Parts: sequence; structure tokens; C-alpha cells
Amino acid sequence: MKTLIILVSMLTALLTTAQDFQGKAYYFSKTGMDMDFGRRQMSEDQKKALADRMKSALEKTFILTFDKNAATYKEEAQLETTGGGRWGAMLSGFTSNNFYKNIKTREYYDQREFYGKNFLIRDSLSGYNWTLVNETKKIGKYTCFKATTTKKMSGIMDWRAMRRKARQIREENEKEGVNGSANESNGNRPEMPKEIEVTAWYTPEIPVNQGPGVYWGLPGLILEVQEGRTTLLCNKIVLNTKEKEEIKAPTKGKKVSQTEFDEITREKVEEMIEQFSTQRRGGSRGRRN
Repeated sequence: MKTLIILVSMLTALLTTAQDFQGKAYYFSKTGMDMDFGRRQMSEDQKKALADRMKSALEKTFILTFDKNAATYKEEAQLETTGGGRWGAMLSGFTSNNFYKNIKTREYYDQREFYGKNFLIRDSLSGYNWTLVNETKKIGKYTCFKATTTKKMSGIMDWRAMRRKARQIREENEKEGVNGSANESNGNRPEMPKEIEVTAWYTPEIPVNQGPGVYWGLPGLILEVQEGRTTLLCNKIVLNTKEKEEIKAPTKGKKVSQTEFDEITREKVEEMIEQFSTQRRGGSRGRRN
């Protein structure tokens, strides 16, 4: 481990002399899905159509453009987009259109669209308490080292867990004859873990402490992140191209802090869950009649 630290320090010192150093890393995101669709009665064609929409929303390609101080992380332009209805509009708020972080000034800008409104989140860049693990693997041609940490969950609630919780509340209410809103007011709200385990794989062969999205702070570029059911994997790297791209923060959107945006999102998600539960309760009563 001492040898690794010395090597990284030497490479980092060499890199700081290269003022024009810049690179691009391409990441593919994939999130595991609950494919039982709430055990609802759906035809195979309906299940396939819903699975395709979910896959489109949860599997994306992102481009990290970085130098030694700053980086932008954007979704790669798509030729086609799918609607997704209300859930698609909500999912858009969980994905950044343009994430900029500056590890020198310790700040980030996050441009998002949520229910047709553009927001620009500006806040302080948090650090991670990484634990370096003496374990390696190859990602492409690069030797990568393992690191682990925990990440605090934001005020935004996991929509999948909320849908499952809404179904549980609805079923309990139908059995007990209790009004759903009253049940939630008694503290029966969806509960999310306060922290989530994160595993990252970084390569000292590219000695910048950058990574996809919010991740950074390791002695080498992060090429893979495993966060819960979501995996981000780098499948292409381009270093020091002749044509340099200006790395700058986005400017468009209503300026809010992360806490303010989380509260806006939380309120909208809870509103949708309440509507979803009420509609499902009404449909169940109608079928019994």
C-alpha cells in the first residue's frame, strides 16, 4: 500500500505540470428493476411495454469531461426520447442534465428538469471518507483498485420504495377499513435508509481525483461505481485530444440549494403517491361491486 501511495504521489506531481491536461470518460448506467410490477394483473405485452419504458429511463450513457480541477457530467445526446407519463416526468428530476463540480473551490452546479420546470442547484461539494482496499481488477486496459464508502441519502425518496409502500398502505387500509391519509398521518410514511454502501474502482494510471457524477476524491480516475442497485461503468476513455472543450458551470434554471430542490421533489412525489393510492383504492372497490 505504501508503494501505491508513493506511485500516486509521483504521478500526481507530474500531472500538475500539465496545465492543458483534459480527458473524456464515457459511462453506462444500469439499475436493477423490480419486475413483478406490484403483482398487478397485466398482459405480457403490457409488462414488456412498461419494462421497455423503465429501461429507457434507467439505462443511460454519460460523458465525464475533466481536467485536474473541474469536470462536467452530462447525458449523451439521444436520437429518440420516450414519454413515460407522470412517472417519466418524475424520473427526470432524479437525473442531472448537466452536473459540474470543481474540486478546487469545493462547489457543484446541477441542472435538472422536473415536471417541465428547469432548476439550477448550486451547493457545496461534499467529500467522501473512502476506505482503500487492497484488491484490484482490470477495466479495459487499466488496472483499478477498490475503495468503499457510505453515502448519505438525500431528502428525495426512492420512488420504487414509495410505490411498494403505497401498495402496502392500500392493502392494509382495505383490510382494516382505515382511510389512507389518516393512516399516513399516524406516522406510517415510507422509510428510507439513511446511508447506502458505495463501492468504487479507480485507476492511478489516470492520476486525477475525478469520477462520475458526485463521486471524486480518490487517487485516480474512478471507472466504476456500484451504488445499491445502480452500477456506473466506464467503457471508453479519451485523453489529451487536440481540441479542448471548455469546462464551465451551467447557468440556466431557477437557482435553488440542494435542500430546497429535495423538498420540492419530496412534496411532488408524496402527492403522486397519494393520488396513486387513492386511484387504486377506488378501482379495487369498483371491481368488488
